[in-house]
Amino acid sequence: MATKYVMQRDTAGWRTQVWTSFGLAVLASGTGVMYLPSQELDRAFLAIGFFFCLFASFAAAKTVRDNRDGQIDTSGWILMVWISFAAAVSLTAWGLWRMAISDWQKGYMVVSWLFLVSSTFTLAKTIRDRYEADLMARGNEPVADTRPA
Repeated sequence: MATKYVMQRDTAGWRTQVWTSFGLAVLASGTGVMYLPSQELDRAFLAIGFFFCLFASFAAAKTVRDNRDGQIDTSGWILMVWISFAAAVSLTAWGLWRMAISDWQKGYMVVSWLFLVSSTFTLAKTIRDRYEADLMARGNEPVADTRPA
């Protein structure tokens, strides 16, 4: 039996809020990295960590959503996604912890980093919801389980 979904459209206000939050998170993180009073190597490490977290968050959000009705991805892929996400978060946290900057600067970077990760998950969900609602509206509802019985 195919899984039934309710088609729910996000409001324009919600979509604006999601995109604005994501843009502000990228801006806050980028500004923090650029103007951080630290060595260039530390700033480069932190920028790479933020990008790693950004991309790992999108990959985790997609993998969770793709496999919500049953596993369609290989176990190896799912394991790689979660290891990548854990590595991105752990390495970025370690880099922030060891940086020789004041506590308020670390606090700013941690908050902007968490804002970036959380807004990435929200943006991924909003984009996917719109895509699926558009499919359903056209009458092309995706099949929940395409594996043979």
